[in-house]
Amino acid sequence: MNLSELRPAPGSRRKPTRKGQGIGSGLGKTSGKGHKGQNARSGGGVRRGFEGGQMPIARRFPKKGFTNIFKKKITAINLDDLNVFEPGTEVTPELLLEVGVIKKIGDGVKILGDGALEKALTVKVHAFSKSAAEKIAAAGGKAEVI
Repeated sequence: MNLSELRPAPGSRRKPTRKGQGIGSGLGKTSGKGHKGQNARSGGGVRRGFEGGQMPIARRFPKKGFTNIFKKKITAINLDDLNVFEPGTEVTPELLLEVGVIKKIGDGVKILGDGALEKALTVKVHAFSKSAAEKIAAAGGKAEVI
């Protein structure tokens, strides 16, 4: 096969419909637009969302609530996720990110008290739940807020 022999597959390229080309084409005279009316005119038709003068659905629905633009994106992890570290390690958000325990730090990292901690660790993150801080202390570690 040569480059000069390349052709589109038969039937894959359809010629565009030429409207208004006589009665025999099937799309002559009114070009498929019917007789008169808004959509038959040039520039005719209505904007998106227009419902013929009826109150549009976007205006009928009650507007409620808002999006807080000052919302904090806190990354939460459970205590049992910290068991991957060696005893005596100082756990920081950067170390958690490096090891792959979390995917991103965001506005802060919070340790939650789900699971059990089997090692004494010094954990320095932005927030702790009450139960998480107690369990870290019970395992012989320290919970420090940065």
